[in-house]
Amino acid sequence: MPRKNPPDSRSTDGLTRPAQRLLDSVQRHQEQVTTTHGKRAKQQAETLAKAGQSIAQAAADGTAWAQWQAYAIDAVQRMALTLDVLRERADNDQRHEAAGTPPVLNYEHEMVVDGCTLSRPVNYQLLRILPPQGVQVFDWKRPYMIIDPRAGHGAGIGGFKVDSQVGVALRAGHPVYFVVFRQHPEPGQTLADIMRAEADFLREIARRHPRAPKAVVVGNCQGGWATLILAASNPDLTGPLVVNGAPVSTWSGQVGENPMRYNGGLLGGVLPAMLMSDLGRGEFDGAHLVSNFEMLNPGRNYFGKYYDLFADVEHRKEDFLEFERWWGGFHFTNAAEIRWIVEELFIGNRLARGEAMLEPGLPVDLKAIRAPIIVFASRGDNITPPQQALNWIVDTFVDEHEIRVRGQRILYMVHDKVGHLGIFVSSSIARKEHAEMASTLKTIEALAPGLYEMKIDEAQGEEGQEHFLVSFHDRTMADILSAVDNDRAQERDFAAVARLSELGGNLYDLGVRPFVQAMVTQEFADALREAHPSRASRKAFADTNPMVRMAQPLVQWAQAQRQKADPSNPFLALERTAAEGVIQGLDLFRDLRDAGYEAAFLSIYGWPWMHRVGADHAQQRTRRNPEELRHLPEVQKVLARLAHGDIAAAVIRMLVLLADARGSVRRDRLERSTHVLHHQEPFKAMGPERRATLIGEQSIIVEFEAERGLEALPQLLKDADSRRRAMELVRFVVGAPEEMEPDTVTMLARMAQLLGLPEEAKAVAAPRRATAPRARAAVAKAARTPAAGAKTAGAKAPASRKRSTSPRN
Repeated sequence: MPRKNPPDSRSTDGLTRPAQRLLDSVQRHQEQVTTTHGKRAKQQAETLAKAGQSIAQAAADGTAWAQWQAYAIDAVQRMALTLDVLRERADNDQRHEAAGTPPVLNYEHEMVVDGCTLSRPVNYQLLRILPPQGVQVFDWKRPYMIIDPRAGHGAGIGGFKVDSQVGVALRAGHPVYFVVFRQHPEPGQTLADIMRAEADFLREIARRHPRAPKAVVVGNCQGGWATLILAASNPDLTGPLVVNGAPVSTWSGQVGENPMRYNGGLLGGVLPAMLMSDLGRGEFDGAHLVSNFEMLNPGRNYFGKYYDLFADVEHRKEDFLEFERWWGGFHFTNAAEIRWIVEELFIGNRLARGEAMLEPGLPVDLKAIRAPIIVFASRGDNITPPQQALNWIVDTFVDEHEIRVRGQRILYMVHDKVGHLGIFVSSSIARKEHAEMASTLKTIEALAPGLYEMKIDEAQGEEGQEHFLVSFHDRTMADILSAVDNDRAQERDFAAVARLSELGGNLYDLGVRPFVQAMVTQEFADALREAHPSRASRKAFADTNPMVRMAQPLVQWAQAQRQKADPSNPFLALERTAAEGVIQGLDLFRDLRDAGYEAAFLSIYGWPWMHRVGADHAQQRTRRNPEELRHLPEVQKVLARLAHGDIAAAVIRMLVLLADARGSVRRDRLERSTHVLHHQEPFKAMGPERRATLIGEQSIIVEFEAERGLEALPQLLKDADSRRRAMELVRFVVGAPEEMEPDTVTMLARMAQLLGLPEEAKAVAAPRRATAPRARAAVAKAARTPAAGAKTAGAKAPASRKRSTSPRN
C-alpha cells in the first residue's frame, strides 16, 4: 500500500504548523548563537585578561621589550616560512595536475583494469594495492574493493594514511583493490557506464581470487550511494557493503541544523549545475563543489587551518602539504553526470524513494540488494548528517520484518562527534571503527537477517591492554528515527523544490541552453576555470608570481637563523587569542548565515500552497501492508515446510530462536557461529549460497511461527544422536551458561526438554548467573580469544563428525 505521507499542512492548522516550525528555527539558532558564542566570548575575555596581566608583569619586570622583540622575530620568521609552504603547495598543485592528478594513496599500487579500454569507456580505473614490506596478504581471503568519492576532489582519501581503510584490510591479510578516476571524464560517459565498469572490476577481482568469497565493497561519501547502486543493479556480484557517510535520503535533517540541504531551493535547483556545465564546454568543474564544502566552515577553511600552520610551521608543514595535495586536486564531471546527481539524488531524493532511473529502462531499487550492509554515520558530520545516511532504510522497507523476510542484514553505527572527513582519514577511527567493522565482516553472514545497531565498547584487558567489545542489537525502524533528531514532516517542503527545479531545468534546456553552448569556446571555458577563486587563491603563491620570488631572501634568512619565541611568551598567548577571535567571528557569520538560509527556505517553501506545488513529487514508494508479508508466496512456501528438514535446519533454527530471545548478539558468539558454519558438518560441505538460503528460511519461520517452529524441532531431529549433536553445536555457539541472559537460559532449557534431553536442560539451568565483575571478565576474555578452533568463554569446539542420519528432503 502507498506509504502514508506526513500530516497535510492544508488541515485546519495548516498555517499554524509552518509558522511554528519557522519560529522554532529562529529560536534554535538564537539559542545556539547565544550559548555557543557567549561561552566562547567569555573564554576569550578570560584568556585576554591573563595575557594582559602577563604583559603588565613583564613591563613591571623590565622584560616586556625583550619579549616583544623575541616574539616579533619569531612571528616574522613564521610568516616567511608559512608563505614558503604556500609557495610549495602551489608548485605541488602544478606538478600534480601535470601528472594527471594521480590518487593520493599512501601505498604502492598497480593498474588492473583501465576503464577507458572497456566497451563503454569511462575515466575510472581499478588499482591493486601492493602490501608494504612485512605485510602478507592471502589470495583465499575475501578481497576488498574501495570506492572513493568523486565530489570535486581526486581519489585516494580511503588510503591516505597508514592507519586507514586500506591499512586495516591489508594488516588483516585481505587483498585490497582501489577504484580511482582520472581528472576528466571520457566523452559521453554516464553513471550507468560507471556502474557497469565497477561491475567489470568486481568480475576481474573474482577471476583473480577464485577461492575467496565475494569482495567487500566499501563506499565513502559519494562512493557510498554509488556502492548501493552497484549492488542493487548487480545483486549477485557483491559481498558485504560498507557505506561510510553517504548521503542517500537527501531531504532528511532537522530544523536548526543541516543547512546544506537548503541549497537546491535557494540557489535555483539544477539550473546552476546545468549552466556551469555549459560554461565549461560540457564539463562541471569540481572546484565549485569544493567551494561549497569550504563555505560550510569558513572559520576553519579560510583562516583556521592557515593559522595552525603559521603557529607551528615546522611540525605541521608535511601534514598540511599532504592533505592540500588531495584537497586542491579538482576533478570534473560531465553535464549528464552532474545533472543526474543533482536531479535524482540531491534535489529529487529519488534513490531513497525508489524512483531513480540510472538510464531509460534501468531503474534502481535498493530492495534488490542481497549483500549485508553496514552503514556508518556520525552526529558530527555536517555534510552527510546521520538522518541522510540512515533514513533510506526506513523509506525502502515496510518495517524491520520485511528486512528479515528478504533475508537482508543491515547494521548501522552512529558516531557521536567525528566530522565528515574524519570518517575516512582519522587514524583513531581507522584503528577502532574501521578495524572492528573489518573483523565483523568476517562473520556478518552468520548473523540472522534483520536490522541491527552495531555497538563498540571499550574494555580493559590483561596488563592494561585496551580491547573493544562488539555487539549487535535488534532494532526497529522507530529506533532509527529516534537515534537522531528527525523532522520528517518538513521533507514535504523539498518536493516543491524538486518540481520547480525540474521546471526550471526544462525551460533552460529548451530556451537558453542552445545559445549558451553556441557562444562558449574552449578558450573561454579554460579561462573561466583558471579564474575560479579556489584555483586563483592557490596559484597566487606559485613561483610564477614575481612577488613570491622577491620574498625568497626573507625565507632563506628565516630558515638559516630561526629564533623561536619561548612558549611562555605572553605575546604568543595574545596572538592565539586574536586568532581565536577571528575564527569566532567567521563562525558567527556562518551561524547567522545558516539561520538566514533556513528562515528564507521555510518562508518560501514551508507553506500549504508550496506543498500543493510539490504534491506530485512528495509521494513515497508503494509498499505492502506489514500484515501482507506473511502471505508472500516465498514466505508461504517456507512456512509450509516448517516441520521438514535435517540437523542443519534444526541447528540454524535453534540459533535464530536464541538470538531472538536475547535481542542482541555479541561478536564472540557470532565468531563461534561462523566457525560452526564453515568447519563443522553438516555445514562444512555446503556452499555459501546454500548456507545463506538456510539461514534466511529459518529466520522466516522464527519471524512468523516461532512457537510452532520450536515445537517442530523433534520432527527435524528424529533420533537421539542427531539431537545430542545439534545441542552440542548450539551450546558451543552460545557459550557458558554463566554468560547467558535469563531469556537465553530459559529458551535453551526448553529446547532440551522438547528434544528429550533432560540432562542438558539441567546443565543449562543449574549454574547461577555470574556476578557483574565475573561476567565482564568472561566477556573481555572472549573478545581476546580467536574463534576458530579455540576455547571461547568456556565453550569447547565440538569435533567434526559424520551425521548418523541422512538429510531429509
